Amino acid sequence: MSGRGADAARGWGRLDKAAFGIIYGAIMVLAILLAQGSHPAPPQETAVVLFGSVLAITLAKAFAEFLGHALETTERLTRQGWRAAWAHSTPTLAVANVPTALFLAAWAGWIGPQTALVASQLHCVALLAVLGARAGWVLDHRVVPALLGALFVGGIGGLLSIVKYLIH
Repeated sequence: MSGRGADAARGWGRLDKAAFGIIYGAIMVLAILLAQGSHPAPPQETAVVLFGSVLAITLAKAFAEFLGHALETTERLTRQGWRAAWAHSTPTLAVANVPTALFLAAWAGWIGPQTALVASQLHCVALLAVLGARAGWVLDHRVVPALLGALFVGGIGGLLSIVKYLIH
């Protein structure tokens, strides 16, 4: 690639590299919100449970990657290895920041708890749709596959959001 195409690809590089963690994090946030009952916990409790759960999952993922890599390669466990595993896992945790902030805003009375819930779900579905569109574009470099990717991947998140309302 040269010129403008290379510049555009470099702009997407960080998102492409973080895609696994973002997708994983968005689905985890939606699953945690799905687990909230029909009478959800107070917003501050939801914020703590949401962020704490995603933090625990992220730490488990990083530790499993760190130890698994050592076993697979027979390399010694090092701080650099832990940093690499943590860096690969942080996008998962980053996804929980906006929903956590929304529930803290609901706790402060700035928005309603239902608004925080719906906005959190929309946030996760939007992230999934963007990454689905990106995958469609990267694989085919055409608009239709990008739109289909957005619909499919975003649709998975939307389905998780709808299931919450059907169950509760």
